[in-house]
Order: sequence, then structure tokens, then C-alpha cells
Amino acid sequence: MKLASVRLVTDDLPALTAFYSALTNTAPVTPFGPDDYAELHTDGSIIALAASAAVRRHNNFAAEAAANRSAILEFEVDDVDAERVRLSEQVTDWVQEPTTQPWGYRSMLLRDPDGNLINLYSAGH
Repeated sequence: MKLASVRLVTDDLPALTAFYSALTNTAPVTPFGPDDYAELHTDGSIIALAASAAVRRHNNFAAEAAANRSAILEFEVDDVDAERVRLSEQVTDWVQEPTTQPWGYRSMLLRDPDGNLINLYSAGH
């Protein structure tokens, strides 16, 4: 079995697409048109973004936008502190500034425009 992607449901697809495009430094792909769905292809994973209306139409109301409080999206980066500087204008909700964890990883926490929690970390600093 292979995890294909993580899909986030949103009421503001353009804003979330712009946010994740800036976060991942990748251009969005819209294989089904730009109104309902976008993908960000990163090294080894896909972040899929779906409009709430599409989930209502195609997935039997199975997910609710901006309601996550249990998952953390984690991205390994080369330099957490450099990412903090790079993302300073895109991110409006910083949860934890860059911190060296007891196990030696450097990490920071932030929220996307829908409130989903994101951890950026590096194994070496």
C-alpha cells in the first residue's frame, strides 16, 4: 500500500492553493480544472486541495472545511530558520517559533489559512 496524498478540504481554494504553493515552492497542478481541485507535487508526496462544494457533490459531504484539530502536516526542510524568514509574509498564524527539540531536531509550528497545523523541521542544524 502507498499513501498517495493528503487532501485538505477548504472553502477558499484560491487562498489555500496560493499558501501551499508559497510554502512548498511549487506551482499548483489543476488536473480537473482550477475551480474544485489543485495539487502541489513535492518531493515524495502530493498535497491535494479540494473545494468544499466538490466534496459535497462527489464525496457525500464526507469532510468539513477548516475543522481539523488532530492532524499535523510535517515537512522536512534544510534550514528551519531560513524558512521562517522566507515565509514571514505568507504566514499569519505562528504557533511556535523555531526551537531545538530535546531530540535534536529544529522545528517550528504554523497554521495554514484554514487552521491546519504544519510542522517544519530539520534533522540537523
